[in-house]
Amino acid sequence: MTAFTLGEATALALGRVPPPGRAPGMAALRVRPPARSGAPHPTGAPIRRDSIEAGTFEEHFFAVPAKGEPDRLLRLARAALDAGRRLKRAVRMEGRILSPAEAALAGLTAGAVRVYEEICTLARLNRGRVFPSYDRLAEATALGRATVARALRALELAGFLIRQRRFKRVAREEGAGDAPRYAQTSNAYRPLLPARLLPHLPRWLSPAPLPVDVEQRTAERTAEVAAMHDSLSCRELAQTLVGGSLGRVLAKLGAHIDRRETITSCESQNQPQPLLDSICSRESSVGLVGRHVGPDGQTR
Repeated sequence: MTAFTLGEATALALGRVPPPGRAPGMAALRVRPPARSGAPHPTGAPIRRDSIEAGTFEEHFFAVPAKGEPDRLLRLARAALDAGRRLKRAVRMEGRILSPAEAALAGLTAGAVRVYEEICTLARLNRGRVFPSYDRLAEATALGRATVARALRALELAGFLIRQRRFKRVAREEGAGDAPRYAQTSNAYRPLLPARLLPHLPRWLSPAPLPVDVEQRTAERTAEVAAMHDSLSCRELAQTLVGGSLGRVLAKLGAHIDRRETITSCESQNQPQPLLDSICSRESSVGLVGRHVGPDGQTR
């Protein structure tokens, strides 16, 4: 074990003195720190994890809200805020242990509801296409940037919205060297109705139950679709349920499985299978089962 004085340890920590076993000339070399995003590429682009390129998924991510849906979601968020405050009071006074859904409900704040109001307003005005920046939300709600970030996190944990990080391609300038070719852009948001929080909210906020006849027709329709799927071959099932290139690959595999099942289920000279029983042996006395040998030695 090597002992250092206080001055040597301080100089070693500051990089002024090379550690034992390293040449003095190696102290001046600096190792490039890894990228903050953990990206494997050497450019060190500050791209956050789980980011998707902007313009490649928005068509399937955004949804046009129904008439009155943003206002209903906002009323639901305000009622959830009041319910969360009651839960926090019960924790302080009664020592109640909260479930995961109740903990997410208690994590809502007035700032989170204000941010959610701005997101619902943008969803109503822009037909569901919501991708404001943190600065835009902070300016519209008169909250700090850090408060907006905490509010979005609380809303996401409670299930009131889905957030998807995005990045965009940037043009590399001449002589930039290792300048990053990608840059982080604003996130995409989609407001939702958190189903797991409905039992903890007032009953008037819950959706009306479906009529019995509608439930019966839905069950019958589900049974008919399941029966139709059972009657399809593997190739037809892949073509029906999966589309695109993956569906074509699965259809080829399904066709191969169908051919194998057809070969093994049929009798042939290469793969003979004994007739142990007959379907109509007891009705027409055709087959081996049900026959008997008569007095004359012939099988009847």
